[in-house]
Amino acid sequence: MAVTLEAKKREDLKTSNTKAIRLAGEVPGIIYGYQVEPKTVSVNSLDLLKTVRDEGKNAIISLQVDGETVDVMLHEYQIDPLKDELVHADFYAVNMKEEIDVQVPISLDGEAVGTKEGGVLQQPLYELSIRAKPKDIPEQISIDVSDLAVGDSILVSDLKESRNYEILEDETATIVSILVPDEEPAEDSAVEDESAEPEVINGNNGENEE
Repeated sequence: MAVTLEAKKREDLKTSNTKAIRLAGEVPGIIYGYQVEPKTVSVNSLDLLKTVRDEGKNAIISLQVDGETVDVMLHEYQIDPLKDELVHADFYAVNMKEEIDVQVPISLDGEAVGTKEGGVLQQPLYELSIRAKPKDIPEQISIDVSDLAVGDSILVSDLKESRNYEILEDETATIVSILVPDEEPAEDSAVEDESAEPEVINGNNGENEE
């Protein structure tokens, strides 16, 4: 079921007006995609963040703009890392009858038997690439690891077939494994550089504007 959000059409794209929109608690954005002429809009920042938090990044959002309803997905959004605030959002209008490719987060359920025996859980994959119609995209893919002993692993090929979506990952790819203690991978000590530039989430090529 799609989540409904109100959107306001933006026509004044001056920097001063964009700043005023953000100060008013809204985030500027753009709608483009299936059977939609690109249009600039703004939506309530808190409502958008709540939708992403509660429904997942692949949620279908029914944007209501000037009496028109457009089914969209949040294609990407930018966050100011210093203020931890949304600064821009791209909404991609989708065809609800056609399959699309998306990344879906993996959730590990349970406590592996192997970790209780001293093994180390390693998870190389945190997302799975799948193909599905928008209404069939899961919020997350849950995997039960309770029965994993030391030396065991779960591959993409071990996942049960789904009638609602197709997994696009290499079937031989490891999702999670339980290593013996001396096989624990060394932690990466590199410190990520911090940047004052806006962080791009779901950073595919899209149109950005102030």
